[in-house]
Amino acid sequence: MDISVVIPLFNEEESLPELCQWIAKVMLEHNFSYEVILVDDGSKDRSWSIIENLSQANPAIKGIKFRRNYGKSAGLNVGFEATRGNVVITMDADLQDSPDEIPELYSLITEGKWDLVSGWKKKRYDPLTKTIPTKLFNWATRKMSGISLNDFNCGLKAYRREVVKSIEIYGEMHRYIPVIAKWAGFTKITEKAVQHRERKYGVTKFGMERFVNGFLDLMTITFVSKFGKRPMHFFGAIGTLLFIVGFLSSAYLGIVKLIHVYNHIPARQLAERPSFFIALTCMVMGTMMFLAGFLGEMIARNSPIRNNYLIEKRVGE
Repeated sequence: MDISVVIPLFNEEESLPELCQWIAKVMLEHNFSYEVILVDDGSKDRSWSIIENLSQANPAIKGIKFRRNYGKSAGLNVGFEATRGNVVITMDADLQDSPDEIPELYSLITEGKWDLVSGWKKKRYDPLTKTIPTKLFNWATRKMSGISLNDFNCGLKAYRREVVKSIEIYGEMHRYIPVIAKWAGFTKITEKAVQHRERKYGVTKFGMERFVNGFLDLMTITFVSKFGKRPMHFFGAIGTLLFIVGFLSSAYLGIVKLIHVYNHIPARQLAERPSFFIALTCMVMGTMMFLAGFLGEMIARNSPIRNNYLIEKRVGE
């Protein structure tokens, strides 16, 4: 199969017939073999019944329904597991992504040999309450990931099959799929300017809560990717540093106290000096951080996925 189109959705009953008809038209014009996987993320409207009708009319359209709302990342993850196409296209169900972009995205993967092509909505029709947080989010993600993309959160993306079968996304991690793909070893990542259409039906699902959660997830994925298999390198290093600072400070205060006592110089008791408590706190925190790293290392070493490494090729078997 040439293309799998994965579309997570929540309460998009009005746009689904038009979207699926548009995708089918594009696929027919370019003679692509394809499937459309619609993942209903616990919609409260008639989205699922419409998906059932669309699937009956077109066998290439398939549906997956969640019992409740889990979020876009869950929809994409389950959709990725179900794909059979050599190229996987993701897009939103609100008609703001144009299916006419599919042929060029497909060519960039198959002929351009890219692992991932992310859409870039140069001209957006979103309100300022969405565009300004989006710009801040993209700037922070570029700085932390080292990936030069202008629009990480664009729903319109194309992937080689191996990419979606090698990564796992959850929470709000769909925003960071290029970052996850890069750290999984898929480094051929580029972007393509795509058309952004005004929302035709329904209302936006974007809110400040998702914006805040997105930055928290960025911190999580940065930490897990770097130290998930070696937590001692993070906690142990910080703990050791704190302990050494506290120990040296305590030793210095103790020596100063002994000198004062030996020379009969009046001095405050150690327990009366704030610096003593700061040094003691550093030693306690350092010990706790070191123990946290040790426990994390023990858990990681006994994890069932501790030796889960992605192998690109084999020879001689």
